[in-house]
Amino acid sequence: MTELALEGIRVLDFTWIHAGPSATRILADQGAQVIKVESNQALSVVGGPASNTARGLGQRHNWNAGKSSISLNMKTDAGKELARRLVAVSDVVAENFSGRVMPSWGMDFESIVKIRPDIIMLSMSGFGRTGPWKDRVSYGQTLQAWSGFTDLTGFPETDPSGPASAYSDAVGGMTGAQAVLLALIQRAQTGRGQWIDVSQMEAMSSLLGPLALELSANDADVQRTGNREHHGSGAPHGAYRCQGEDRWLVITIFTDTEWAAFSGAIESPEWAKDDRFATAKSRLRYADELDRLVESWTVEQDADAAMHLLQSAGVAAGVVQTGKDMAENDPHLRDRGIFQQVPDAGGVLRTIERAPYKLTLTPGEVIRGAPEFGADQDFVFREILGVDDEELAEMAIAGAFD
Repeated sequence: MTELALEGIRVLDFTWIHAGPSATRILADQGAQVIKVESNQALSVVGGPASNTARGLGQRHNWNAGKSSISLNMKTDAGKELARRLVAVSDVVAENFSGRVMPSWGMDFESIVKIRPDIIMLSMSGFGRTGPWKDRVSYGQTLQAWSGFTDLTGFPETDPSGPASAYSDAVGGMTGAQAVLLALIQRAQTGRGQWIDVSQMEAMSSLLGPLALELSANDADVQRTGNREHHGSGAPHGAYRCQGEDRWLVITIFTDTEWAAFSGAIESPEWAKDDRFATAKSRLRYADELDRLVESWTVEQDADAAMHLLQSAGVAAGVVQTGKDMAENDPHLRDRGIFQQVPDAGGVLRTIERAPYKLTLTPGEVIRGAPEFGADQDFVFREILGVDDEELAEMAIAGAFD
């Protein structure tokens, strides 16, 4: 049986949408018992109306694989009491609400640490728990805009544009999981828990730190540059059209050695011998013309064949893959096993992503898909909390279950 690094760790998971569930999914992959506290009012898929779309259901299966699900009505005293009892037997409490929600339930860190002194609490709000924006609401696209990411995405002559998905949610999720692991290490050494305050906006803006520093140091606004680097250190450096409908190849060349390898691989056409392209500095100066000439070659090529040709010469080149390419046609991802099929609660096989890292001693595993809403009520309340039939009935009458 696979050894799991977080076996024996229990996480009480109030998270929803993307950032929070993706953080706790990382913990579940390594053996943590993650108990999702869900509401029938807004399933923790992605929340809101998107929950019942094909995309929403796919996201639920991916981000909540390997977890357990219970239903609690946190608007009732009975629901809050059961949540507090679960805190007492948990190692980590995770949430990604705005700053007002957990205190309104009596579940802020100051309250739950009285229940379990060594508890670790992960709070993953949009802006963190301090500062003038701490109570503002947000989604991934708005956080990307606030962080400066959207302003820098796109071509110089176009409007700002962010990625198709909420990139900030993925970054925030990885940041949250990392912080929990650090807190668990510290607790193992000292016996003390702590509160983790993650600002998803700061997690996103940290990726752009050097650009902000450049603006401050040089008093010069950083502009959108499309596929080129902001510091202009490479040419050619872009996505180039290939044969077929919407097929593209990204080519990145920084050094004169790489340029010589590229020229040789494409059989040294006359334009590649032009003195304007002889050095990295001059290639940057004439980057627009160089891009046009490189695409005059790629447009006659099959994208995959051109990639293999250039890679065999030591040139960094990669096909712009679609989701279908990655899921069905990429031999490298298939060999690495990044996609895995696991059964959902109804026995239907669902394709999910595995962890993008491989540990030799504790590789982790996912043995089942996301649970159905409230599927683990009996196990959690009877087996973990030891609640008997009579008390369960009383709790149900009191409105504890949503």
